[in-house]
Amino acid sequence: MASYTDAVVGAVAWVESGGGPLIAIPEVVLPFWAGADGDELSTDYDRACDVDASIGLVPVGDTRALVLGDDPLSTTFLPEHGTFVRWCAADSEGELLAAVPAALAAAEWEPEVRWDVPSAVVLFDAAWPGNDAERTGHLRVALEPGRYTVRAAHVEPGAEVWIRLVQVRRVGT
Repeated sequence: MASYTDAVVGAVAWVESGGGPLIAIPEVVLPFWAGADGDELSTDYDRACDVDASIGLVPVGDTRALVLGDDPLSTTFLPEHGTFVRWCAADSEGELLAAVPAALAAAEWEPEVRWDVPSAVVLFDAAWPGNDAERTGHLRVALEPGRYTVRAAHVEPGAEVWIRLVQVRRVGT
């Protein structure tokens, strides 16, 4: 069985942030996310920055978006684990990705949130307007519509490998 360490470096797409949180927004409401743009005192980006936890939900249109709070870490999604993987520390992508199964097994999960997802989601820097998400670093995550639980954990599966996990699990399939 092939492992991530056997894969070509750069085999997964990583999303970067300019300094703030990343956000996963259902595609159907992307046009309603204004990011840091706007004339109002509190922008959508400000609301995302107000999430004072590893994960949180903010309203967008008639649904909610998932904010990946804390540090502006490089992030990818591994569908085989249903998990956003956030790169805290590792010497290489291969080393980080190879540690994911052990990290999942050792994770001590923070309290979870429930997230109703009406469509696939797009992960990108919360500062960008939703209509511009495809013009910047982004990742489309093909979640099926439904209710999910989302939980986060910070795991150090190796002396110099630190990972933040955000696992998305469908409820009642």
